[in-house]
Amino acid sequence: MTDYLKILRLDYLDYSQRRIADSARCSRHTIRKVLEVASKANIHWPLDEDITNAELVRILFPDKYRKISTYVEPDYPYIHRELAKPGVTLTLLWEEYCRKCYEGGRTPYMSTQFGDKYCKWARITKATMRIQHKPGDAIQVDWAGDTVPVYDSATGAQSAAYLFVAVLPCSCYVYAEACDDMKTENWLNRHVHAFNYFGGAARLLIPDNCKTATTSNTRYETVLNRSYQELADYYNTAIVSARVRRPKDKSSAEASVRFAETWIIAALRDRKFFSLHEVNEAVAEKLEELNSREFKQRPGTRRSAYLEEEQAYMLPLPAAPFEAAVWSMAKVPNDYLISDGKNKYSVPYNLIGEKVDIRVTKNLVEVYYHGSRVASHRRLQTKQREPLMKLEHMPQEHQRYLAYNAEDFKTWAMSVGPMAEKAVYHFLDSGKAPEQGYKACASLKKLGDRYGRKRLENACGRVLAFTTTPSVRNISSLLKNEKALPDLPQPEQPKNINRYGITRGASYFKKGGEQK
Repeated sequence: MTDYLKILRLDYLDYSQRRIADSARCSRHTIRKVLEVASKANIHWPLDEDITNAELVRILFPDKYRKISTYVEPDYPYIHRELAKPGVTLTLLWEEYCRKCYEGGRTPYMSTQFGDKYCKWARITKATMRIQHKPGDAIQVDWAGDTVPVYDSATGAQSAAYLFVAVLPCSCYVYAEACDDMKTENWLNRHVHAFNYFGGAARLLIPDNCKTATTSNTRYETVLNRSYQELADYYNTAIVSARVRRPKDKSSAEASVRFAETWIIAALRDRKFFSLHEVNEAVAEKLEELNSREFKQRPGTRRSAYLEEEQAYMLPLPAAPFEAAVWSMAKVPNDYLISDGKNKYSVPYNLIGEKVDIRVTKNLVEVYYHGSRVASHRRLQTKQREPLMKLEHMPQEHQRYLAYNAEDFKTWAMSVGPMAEKAVYHFLDSGKAPEQGYKACASLKKLGDRYGRKRLENACGRVLAFTTTPSVRNISSLLKNEKALPDLPQPEQPKNINRYGITRGASYFKKGGEQK
């Protein structure tokens, strides 16, 4: 019997057909025929060790094998194509195969033999990809281990650009983009860019166990990052993170990362970049080359495989792209300000000491308490010294303080009287700026509320009679001294002032008083 395994092995070692014929002890016509059929069937050396010569001849020359077999040989290429369709399994195809055999009065293989024979055919033809991955079924994502250096044009300082990689396992179609960090906002935005590049989303999204994807992945449960779950819900996809320390769960992403490191990062090793924009322009160029590179084990490219086999099965994208939002939790401090990492924003003061959820998008900062939104601010794009405050978030005392201005103080003083007006003008003009007198004016208003405006006007007049530089302390001392202002009615004392003090009266304790 002709040794077909030996013919393929010697051809792989670049032996001439004459030398192969001498070694395999067969004619050059046979050698030429075997190599021609193997090339059409996309069968190349090396093959699996358990592939026998008899199994190989059945694959190469099925017609010859059918003549001596009472069983109907399955149409392996047809099975391979059908398995690529959603929901199609080997069991379904075996039942259809049996039905056709019985209709033609012929004998089919049993299900176990049917599956074993197809698997052997798939191993020989290197066609295992479609068994493991359905088109449009999953997108695997990861970060490349290597980075691209970026230099500051002014100082020469070096920073790193990290490469995000997404891959469709069925067609091996790749998307890659460089980022300045691997934080949640970049992680989410690169997913959006990948979906747009692919022209659709997949049923499953398979990431690694990074913190931007999962907050916890234990033996019993997986807790997803809230921001990542929000993205998955928007695109109607499900996140199934790889098991801890199980890179084979996303083997296509691991392989594509290695390809990206070779054909993108390593290919750019001699170029010097001065901005992330320059890096991404070069990455996009190399990415097109990678997706247009011919496969070694099968015809076509990643792009052609995607367009022909997978594009039709991708989930449609929403009308508007997803706006990436980063969630975090914080305890409201005494100044009732929360931070987005760069600037500070106010929340209602009655939440001091409470834990709130913060949702940050590109243009918006939202604060949630027990699921309800309690504050919303436009997000500041540059770092500011002052926080972004809303008046309704402040206590009444803080609101009044912010409402202070020179004109309001002057208007109030005119309503009290000329002496109070003169005192207010002195407070506002005594410093280098009117704001330095706001505290004294505010204190004067409090004295007016406490002792009455007429009494305050009188006190201001008495102080201004002996000094041109009145002070709140002098005015307050006069107002507290009832004898200093005898011509004015005294403020009404609250009732039951001695309710919790001495209630028997002074006469009870006089010497010789009547004792009961």
